[in-house]
Order: sequence, then structure tokens, then C-alpha cells
Amino acid sequence: MSTAAKLPIVAIVGRPNVGKSTLFNRYAGRRRALVADQPGITRDRIAEEVGVGSRSVLLVDTAGLDPAAEAGLPAAVQAQARAAVADADAILFLVDGKSGLLPEDAALARTLHRAAKPLVLVVNKIDLPQHEERIGEFHGLGFERLWAVSAEHGRGAWDALEELVAALPEALAPEPAEGGVRIALVGRPNVGKSSLVNRLAGDERVVVSEVPGTTRDATDTRIEREGEVFTIVDTAGLRRVGRRTRTAERGSALMTVRSLERAEVALVMLDASEGFTDQDARVASLARERGCATAVLANKWDRLGGPGDGDRDALLEAIHHGLRFMADAPVLATSAKTGAGCERIFPLVRRIITAADLRIGTADLNRWLRDAVARHEPAMAQRGTRRRPLKFFYATQTGVRPPTFVLFCTEPAAVQTSYRRFLENQLRKTFDLGGSPVRLRLRARDQPAYSDR
Repeated sequence: MSTAAKLPIVAIVGRPNVGKSTLFNRYAGRRRALVADQPGITRDRIAEEVGVGSRSVLLVDTAGLDPAAEAGLPAAVQAQARAAVADADAILFLVDGKSGLLPEDAALARTLHRAAKPLVLVVNKIDLPQHEERIGEFHGLGFERLWAVSAEHGRGAWDALEELVAALPEALAPEPAEGGVRIALVGRPNVGKSSLVNRLAGDERVVVSEVPGTTRDATDTRIEREGEVFTIVDTAGLRRVGRRTRTAERGSALMTVRSLERAEVALVMLDASEGFTDQDARVASLARERGCATAVLANKWDRLGGPGDGDRDALLEAIHHGLRFMADAPVLATSAKTGAGCERIFPLVRRIITAADLRIGTADLNRWLRDAVARHEPAMAQRGTRRRPLKFFYATQTGVRPPTFVLFCTEPAAVQTSYRRFLENQLRKTFDLGGSPVRLRLRARDQPAYSDR
């Protein structure tokens, strides 16, 4: 298992429509989260690595709570608070200065006070200095200090985050190496994750129900196969909001993000009988972003027709189209109910973790680079009114899980995104890196390989 220190997770927590996604976008530097003036519109908890001073943290935008949730808004507020307390390393508690202090804020504050971890209270929508009088009533929540910010305009936002990150330990300890390869089993609710864990374990390790959302917490199951140890983490499903729209989703992904941070392999599970959905693609993207070697399990395959059935062919085509951004990820048809295909899961895990662990010799790597550039030369670099050739000099590998490479060239900023994709695809084909993320970093020749510039 990788011994690299984990990235600290900072969760933005608050009731619906207080500006969590707007603040998240402010920190992330681009509109990654969907924003709208209605509660519950956040697609799911989105994670983004953010630089704060000399440190980096994993910022998580928690989903807006759905007032029609199972036990009503108060219970949903508490569920969100418990998830943050359990899985975040620090919590940014956001309230709405324009709406004022509401009972849901007070209930959330009581739960967060019990967290033995860094926490700041941030009062949002203080857009002008004359609005600062709005923060007075929030002192009653019992926090030693609070910040007045405007997520919309950026006023005070970074000061609050910098104070929170400064309270984190200098380095978080790496996860222990015991337990073998850690596999995060992720997907929408009710796709059969718990059933698959029981099938692989050979007994009823986790509760299985037809009711979506039965799994509330991540549960670890240790399994041995042919003398090798695997630890499977069965996570709660990442959900959409009812059927109101195709894009409005709510998630409970903070725990899933933490599980992916702790895992080397992600198995993205989908329901073959329901087809491939946008949310399946979103879950797969989250797994790939977190650096996990990834495979896709099309579960409930037994509900489709027999071999040669058009539904099966259509589903596979939809999966490959929907996951074209990670076309290297293998797809395996399974049935947790009948056991079909399940015997191939652990060999598949071994294959993709081997790819994630691959170290390529410098001579082989530079031979590949020369061949790739000769096959398809990069576009000319534009400097003022002059165009000049863009040259690659050499490459070196700096890490594994995922494989990370540094390519030295004349002008890194001039390399187009499409050309980076070309190099990544050529690297996968040449060295059989299917299923594993690949990190390519470009440096000028006078920059060190490990520079973050």
C-alpha cells in the first residue's frame, strides 16, 4: 500500500442555500459546482484540491440538504454534521447573514461543537461594510471567533480558510499499510454494493435491502484470496434528488471522498438494468480525480437478455461513450445475486493495481517520448508575433499510485490540452497502464522535477 501522507479534508458545512457552492467555487477558482437560487441544487459533494499558502487541502462542497429528505430537514442537518465530524479533518461552518440565525443553524452548531477538530464559523453574504451588524446574533452560537465574508465577491473568504488550515497539524499521518490493497466500492444507491461485498466475503457481512440508502456508513470487509489480503470499503450511495431534474442532485459524498482517499483501487458499480446515467459518470470521475486505479462493474447483468442481446450491446456502448474521459478503465459484467463474473473481480484488481505500481526505466521512458513526439509534433509556441518550435527534452518518473511523470520542454504553458491527452494516451498504450490514472507534469528545463510551480 502507498505510504504517502493523505491530503487534509476541509468540509464546507451548512444548511441549504447559505452559499456553500458559491464559496467552494471562489476557493476552487472556477465554477466547478452548480449554483442556483434554490435549495438542494448542488449536484453532489464535490472535492477539489486547493492551495492555501504553502499547503494543499482537499476542499469538499457538501450537498445542499433536501427539505423533503427521509426524516425532514432537522434530521438531514444532523446527518450532514455527523458526516463532517466523522470524515473531515477541519470544518468550515457557513451561515447566512442575510437570512439571520435560524433553528437549523443552532442545531448544526450543537453537533459541530462536539468535534475535536479545527472549525471556523463563517457568516456569508456580508457584501458591504455596513452589513457587518448582521453578524451580532451569531455570537450566540458559542464560537470563539467568527468571520464575516462575501462568497459572491470574495471579501474575507481567504482569510477564513487560511486561519482554518493554519490550525491543522503540519502533516497528517499516512494510512497504515496493514489490510492489503484497499478497494473502495462506490456507486449510486441500490446498485448492489452491499450484496457484492457479501458475495465476495461468502457470508452476510453487511445489511442488504431493496430500500436505497440502507448503507449509511463506510464498512470495511477484509478478504483473503490466494494468500493476498484485500480490504473492501462498502460506501453509502451517491444520490440524485428524486426525479425533479436531470442535473439537480444531492449527495452524501464526504464519506466516499474519504474512502477514496484511503483506497488504491475504486470499483465503480452501476445497475445494468437501469442503464448508464450521468451520476455513474460523475462517481467514476470522482474516483479518477482522487488518484485511484479504477474499474467499472456493470452489476445486475442477469436482468438483461442472453448473449447477443441488443440491450447488453447498447449498455456497453453507453458505458464506453459516457466514460470516454477515462476510456482505459476496464468494464466487467457481474451479478452479485447469481455470482456471475464475480470470480474475475480480484484478478482485475490485481491487474490495475499492478499498472498503478509500474515504474518505467528512464531510458525506456525517453525512447517513448522521442517516438511519441516524432509521431505527432506539438503545435508551435506563440510568443508575441513570432512562432517558434516547441521542443521536448526528456522525461522522468517521480511516483506511483498513480504513476506520475515529469516532462521537460521549452515552454510548458504553450503545450495544448489536446497534446497532453495525446501523450497520456500514448503512454498508456506503450506501457499497459489501463485502469490507472496517469499524472503528467510539464516543466521548463531549468525547473526541478519536483517543483510545484
